[in-house]
Amino acid sequence: MRHKVSIIGGAGNVGASAALEIARRDIADVVMLDLEVVRDKAMGRAHDTSHAGSILGYHTMLLGTSDYEDISGSEVVIVTAGIPRKPGMTRDDLLKVNSGIIAEVGRKIAKHAPESVVLVVTNPLDSMVYAMIRATGFERERVFGMSGELDSARFRDFISRKLNVSRKDIDVTILGGHGDKMVPVPEACSVRGINLSSLIPKKDLDECIRRTVTAGGDVTKLMGTSAYVAPGIAIAEMVVSILLNQRRVFSASTLLNGSEEGYGNVKDVCIGVPVVIGKDGIERILPIRMEKDTFKKYMESVRKEMANIGKLGL
Repeated sequence: MRHKVSIIGGAGNVGASAALEIARRDIADVVMLDLEVVRDKAMGRAHDTSHAGSILGYHTMLLGTSDYEDISGSEVVIVTAGIPRKPGMTRDDLLKVNSGIIAEVGRKIAKHAPESVVLVVTNPLDSMVYAMIRATGFERERVFGMSGELDSARFRDFISRKLNVSRKDIDVTILGGHGDKMVPVPEACSVRGINLSSLIPKKDLDECIRRTVTAGGDVTKLMGTSAYVAPGIAIAEMVVSILLNQRRVFSASTLLNGSEEGYGNVKDVCIGVPVVIGKDGIERILPIRMEKDTFKKYMESVRKEMANIGKLGL
């Protein structure tokens, strides 16, 4: 029997990109679900991706729909649903709107796909992971966010260009969230085990970090829309690790409970940290040495957002 993956927000660019990347791996059938008002677009994207299978040779079955009953039996549910931050919109405004969306989606996932692992992509990410855990009632291991995987890919790209070496040989670690809240950990970054500090001047490394922090906004300014190719691939990589039980290490947003080594007894906060991902979701959280002050500042900002979600009664 083939695996089954559902994407909530399947009519959007990120959802469609993820669907294509999962389909290309030919290991799971994909449901692309979105609101009734954009159901035809979701159906069209599903048809388009299915047609591509005749060229690329994959056998993935894709379905565009607005009916949550169609996600029944999904092993993984990807959530990209939500609105992007618009001009004049504060982070609190975005939090309120997307928290409501996530709460509704989460309740429907719990009803129709109660055994699934949920991968959240909606921003502000860490807070949306927290909202999803509340809405579904799932244990924390089965609900997490695509946190630093995309940012790590961008960081590797910039380092590769500076050093003129293959991206494949670069290992980096980024904690926290997207944008200026991310926490790169240079001491945990290397090229084939050689620490970056011995290969790249500090000013060049700082430039790579700066470019990584602004990369999402830079792409949006250039394209007029948020990135979707790299996010779609990052999503697919995490999904494959779940479906094939690969136990790969990713930076993912997860709910810390205060018992994890290396994070200063942080409790009841969703934040991006290195984790091992297998068939049941997060198998374990990996400790890491880092500069604590920056991490603590980000943690406190997320804690405030999560308190606001509680006040909204979602």
